[in-house]
Amino acid sequence: MDESGFANMSENTAVPAAPAPGPAPSTGKRRKTVLALGLCLVAVVAGGLGLYLHKPKPVEQALAMDPLGLSHPDALLETRSLSQLPRDLLSVPFLRETLTEDFVFYYETHGDRLGLIGSLRRIIYEHDLKLQDDLIEALFDQPATVALWRGADGRLKDFLLVMDRGGLARLLEPLAQVALDDQQLSKVGELKVGGDTVPLYRLAYNASKSLLFASRGDKLVVLSNPDKLYDHDANADVAPGAVSTQALAALLGGAQLFPEAFGLLPMEAGLKQRIAINAGVLAMGYQRFIPTFGGIRLDMDDKGWHSYLALRETDNSPDLDFNPIWQAMPVGASACVALPLATDQQQPLLVKLGADDQTAKALTGHMTGAAGLCWYPDSHLYTPLLVAGLDTADGNKLDADLGRLFGNTVGAWESKVPGGQFPVTELTPPQGHQWQRLVSSNFGQYRNRDAEKPDSITGKGFFKVSLARHGSTLLFSLDDKLVDKAMGALDKHVAPLADIAPKDALMPIYLGPDSLAQLMQQETFDSLPQDMEPVFRNAAQTHLVPRLQKLAGYGKYALTLPKGSEPDGLWQWLPLQWRAL
Repeated sequence: MDESGFANMSENTAVPAAPAPGPAPSTGKRRKTVLALGLCLVAVVAGGLGLYLHKPKPVEQALAMDPLGLSHPDALLETRSLSQLPRDLLSVPFLRETLTEDFVFYYETHGDRLGLIGSLRRIIYEHDLKLQDDLIEALFDQPATVALWRGADGRLKDFLLVMDRGGLARLLEPLAQVALDDQQLSKVGELKVGGDTVPLYRLAYNASKSLLFASRGDKLVVLSNPDKLYDHDANADVAPGAVSTQALAALLGGAQLFPEAFGLLPMEAGLKQRIAINAGVLAMGYQRFIPTFGGIRLDMDDKGWHSYLALRETDNSPDLDFNPIWQAMPVGASACVALPLATDQQQPLLVKLGADDQTAKALTGHMTGAAGLCWYPDSHLYTPLLVAGLDTADGNKLDADLGRLFGNTVGAWESKVPGGQFPVTELTPPQGHQWQRLVSSNFGQYRNRDAEKPDSITGKGFFKVSLARHGSTLLFSLDDKLVDKAMGALDKHVAPLADIAPKDALMPIYLGPDSLAQLMQQETFDSLPQDMEPVFRNAAQTHLVPRLQKLAGYGKYALTLPKGSEPDGLWQWLPLQWRAL
């Protein structure tokens, strides 16, 4: 990025099956059907119309931590000062102006942090422990490694923290003498580390929460969820977030288990912060559709923040060529992402979405290249434009298969329509084929009064879902207007994103902060009607809008990889450059 853009982060910076017609389903289910079906088709094409059963090389089996009974973490934070991290993030001008100091204050006054500090202060005071007054502040101002796992809701939740700094852990030894006589602190077990026996403590705080910790020499290990601890000798499965007593002992003995989990070496002395997040977190559960994408990493040194993208080698990894995608995407997007397609084992997912075995097999052989998604400010967050590449050697057969797939997977039960669904409308533009179907939904971009027969719409609105093939390009969106614009871009009537994309690098991500701010503001207020949510709407008007106005002041950016990049191994970290357009 340049100095006036998103950072001061050096030259390679980064921030962070349709139901068959039949008895009508319940109203709630009917209202959600179009979103589920449309997003399923988006996921299908974006992931190469498959990959439901695609399994990349097993990462866990390659790690030293697996034999120790430690499940693969979803994110890793390595820091020279845990308490300094929020402020270091605000050294990025973009984040400083959009997050403000409230971001720092939030974490400094978070309920869990305050509850933990309060519990420790009470124990120190009531038991008259001779501990330094600034012990608690020192605990948060140390070099640390934090591994994090997702909870049931998909958010990062459970963590395992390892601290290492001259003698600090020894300061906690006086806690041992009160562990047998305190309601919040208790000894719950022992760990064998080398020839030593190390006590394991449980600390309760905030009424219903607790954590486990143990210290030995200069090492302190903290586990946020005691329920995740188990004895690996019992041959238990290594479930997500699981931590064995053997793993805790290894960490107290000095083992550095976590960097290897992300294909990294131990953090160099010149780094202040290093954050690695795997694709499972960023893809929000859709990682199986994009197996080549490994994750994102952010490093901070004396020169600022630097960003990296991890590629992961898979069987038959496709070439990284995103230019055909950008040729079809119209300019004016809020944000875009392009991903390589992997075409193996597509049939199971297609069958799940309603395709018959023959159609699924036929379509499998037609997918090629890459797929991309773009969001536009004149549409919605849930109606992006999807573009994918096709092999059109047998065009007529391909169109027949695509039409059959569209008819089987897109639609909802329409109680006011004979047959239970609107018919599929087929169009034949000069260079391809197009399919459309109306689907009733309160979330649709059209109001029911805009329909040719308003009384046939069940609910307040409807979508005009559209799928099109233009030459060797496949287009899809719940918003038919975006598909029409993409057809215009391919016909040279609308300027494509390819006109502004860098020619000397790969562009997997595009950001338009001005239109992104517009889209975010629009979606926020659409979800907060004045008559139903006046308090939250006013709060958004007061606090969110000024931040979005700051965001809108930034120029357009391309996040690029070096030209010729390709996956090589389980983790290949490549510099992700921010380039002003």
